[in-house]
Amino acid sequence: MTVARAGLAIRVVSLYPDVMGVYADRGNMIALVARCLRSGIGCQVTAIGIGDRLPAEADLVLIGGGQDREQRRIAGELAGRGALLREWAEQGAAMLAVCGGFQLFGRSYRTAAGDELPGVGIFDAVTVAPGPGWQRCIGDVLARAEIEGVGEVVGFENHGGRTYLGPRARPFAQVLYGYGNNGDDGAEGALAGAAIGTYLHGSVLPKNPALTDHLLRAALRHRYGDGGAELLALDDPYAERAHRAAAAVARQRGRARAAVRW
Repeated sequence: MTVARAGLAIRVVSLYPDVMGVYADRGNMIALVARCLRSGIGCQVTAIGIGDRLPAEADLVLIGGGQDREQRRIAGELAGRGALLREWAEQGAAMLAVCGGFQLFGRSYRTAAGDELPGVGIFDAVTVAPGPGWQRCIGDVLARAEIEGVGEVVGFENHGGRTYLGPRARPFAQVLYGYGNNGDDGAEGALAGAAIGTYLHGSVLPKNPALTDHLLRAALRHRYGDGGAELLALDDPYAERAHRAAAAVARQRGRARAAVRW
């Protein structure tokens, strides 16, 4: 059993977990809590539903994916929370926004029905769903993260929307196998400070322990400053095995980047 170290704790906000949690995205929270427990770090989780107030502070924010119907339910309220969420991001809070959450953390999302949903504006990105008859971006993904020390990331994507990054955004990763943001430019997700947007489900964190550690280090840095708290180095053979297996599947079954054509 790991003993908590000197009262260390991070404050985690989970946005709309009852609405935005398709494709097992709740596994991201499970992975974070488990990693904190093994490292002796407290994990104070606040789940925010429709109509709930945000806490005054957060070190790490999570939001998962949802279909257009769920995104319509929360888009207006989420955009109304944008000022505080952007303030947290500017102050260095870690964030992980997956699929539909990633789309709504951009500037806007136009649905397949033509509805224009406002975004939070964390990422300089817009998403457009081209409508019926267009191929969805579905399959196993292997990508190379643009974050030092994270390396290759694996996951599963399933989205109709095409996301395009603006000049103030940079990709989270470069696609090796799969479609990524739009199936054209090779970009996967987006970065803005310590905020990460991605289309990777699966859920993404249990199969990418280096990414989990990166988020936790960013959360600790936000709470305690540089050098104020260290994340213990831990062996995680099950997560590493899952990562290797998922990477092998992507190489075997995923679309090679050079083969992606519309």
